[in-house]
Amino acid sequence: MLTIDSLSKSYGKKQILNNISLSIEKGEIIGLVGENGAGKSTLIQLLATIDKPTSGSIILGESNYARHKKEIRKQIGFVPQELALWEEFTVKENMLFFEKLSWIRKSTGELKQLCLDMSLDKWDEPVHTLSGGMKRKLNLAISLIHDPPLLLLDEPTVGIDLKSRKEIGNYLQLQAKEHGKIVIYISHDMDEITSLCDRVVCIGEDPFYEEILAKTGTELIVF
Repeated sequence: MLTIDSLSKSYGKKQILNNISLSIEKGEIIGLVGENGAGKSTLIQLLATIDKPTSGSIILGESNYARHKKEIRKQIGFVPQELALWEEFTVKENMLFFEKLSWIRKSTGELKQLCLDMSLDKWDEPVHTLSGGMKRKLNLAISLIHDPPLLLLDEPTVGIDLKSRKEIGNYLQLQAKEHGKIVIYISHDMDEITSLCDRVVCIGEDPFYEEILAKTGTELIVF
């Protein structure tokens, strides 16, 4: 379980997040929506240990973020909106490179299978020759090398084709429902959010999101 309790974040006098409390069970996919600048990426960065909250606490399983930062980081897979890949390397070379940075070891065969599981079959192709969808899949595959129980995804399908979005979505649902991973997912695509997520958190009160989600029956939590 991921427990967020009374979480707030300010930069100087500017309040970005205010008193957010939420509990997320294993196997849940949580959508994160809101206007640009509302604080979605800030929340993801706090959950990824990239930044620290001004107040409040975060607990993953039995580990408190404030006291067990090193251990927490081993349990997180973080996919930023910007691609973090070696463009001149092949898919294989990227996977092997990032495996060396991981805290657990994986064989070349296991790394290749991870890519194949999400329909990324360009193993020996340089990254700069890949489509946007293939690059996004590789970005996600890298975040899963160490098999983290918590996945944090900041618009992982932005700018890619519908087929690749569907394949990534199906894979994430498999990871959540069959492997018990917690997935927190930022997207501006409401069709994607409603089809993929069990619950949706909206940062900032916005009737636009409330109206759309009311029609689909998706549970909405507003902060």
